[in-house]
Amino acid sequence: MRSSVILFKRFNTSFYHRLSSTYAVQEIQADQYGIPNEVLKLNQTTTLDSNQLKANEVLIQLLASPINPADINTIEGKYALLPSSLPATFGNEGVFQVIDHRASNEQLRPGDWVIPKMLQWGNWRSHAIVSINDLIKIPSDIKIEAAATLSVNPCTAYRLLKDFVTLEKGDTVIQNGGNSSVGQAVIQLGKLWNINVVNIIRNRDQGMNELVAYLKSLGAEHIYIEEDLRKETLRSTLWSTIPRPKLGFNCVGGKATSDLLRVLDKSATLVTYGGMSKQPVTIPTAEFIFRDLTCQGFWMTQWKKDNYKGSEFAKMLHELIGFIRHGHLKPPKCQTFSLTDYKVAIDQAQQSMNTKKILLTP
Repeated sequence: MRSSVILFKRFNTSFYHRLSSTYAVQEIQADQYGIPNEVLKLNQTTTLDSNQLKANEVLIQLLASPINPADINTIEGKYALLPSSLPATFGNEGVFQVIDHRASNEQLRPGDWVIPKMLQWGNWRSHAIVSINDLIKIPSDIKIEAAATLSVNPCTAYRLLKDFVTLEKGDTVIQNGGNSSVGQAVIQLGKLWNINVVNIIRNRDQGMNELVAYLKSLGAEHIYIEEDLRKETLRSTLWSTIPRPKLGFNCVGGKATSDLLRVLDKSATLVTYGGMSKQPVTIPTAEFIFRDLTCQGFWMTQWKKDNYKGSEFAKMLHELIGFIRHGHLKPPKCQTFSLTDYKVAIDQAQQSMNTKKILLTP
């Protein structure tokens, strides 16, 4: 199918329609929850063609879909939002290309890129027929990696920086998981908006220098390991050059949360959006009471549910795309696997301290 994508870009729409015929649909599915590579199967569920399209329906083909931690949790049956029934197709994010449509107003044309906005729809599939109302058209002049990883992590970073504290130029935020995909987006948006971002990462035996160099290439100026939060380093040096953080982001949990809270400014806010350590959020009593700290949670999926019918999601995506176009926001480093190699891809995505986003492609 990849050669077809190239042909679609070269030739006109009429030729495109003559090329489109029957498409065998591959979907990564499971009929029960459990260990991903024990319950997932690659199924050829049906065949699709343009003649099946009804009014305002679109036939789309996968370009790329990432494997996110939430996907693994969903397959395990441990995520807060699960498919309505099993068997189900998995994958919560991705970018597709239009093959054909039955839209009277020409909103979409063959070759256009689209992002499905339905929750728990299942992006790990080669083709699908969906309503035009369930798609957001995006420009096709950005990298596929950027488009495929656009609607979860950069959006999470955007909302974390916008929705909890009114930040002004020169203010400081601090985050653990600074090397995560969300963390990388926070670094870049912080630089763009002139916000100081202090990044906490886990120490590692291998690849530490390369990781630090990469984060600095994204714009990170302040990078520390978790152990530094328990030392005088920050108190004696950093806070004499930039303000204490009025906002903190936690995606780790456990002791890492307590350490983060202790360096926040008085009346600051801590937002937890993940729990990579699988340990509960621990809040020091004295810090919580005597320094008037606020602790909140954030779930991007809930934000999407609340804004599904409005235009805010699309507006945010296109603002982020503008940043991508101007070189202000880079996608994470990616490694691609075909749908047929999903088991290898799933294993790679679950490797400890994996520094690349795993993408599934046709």
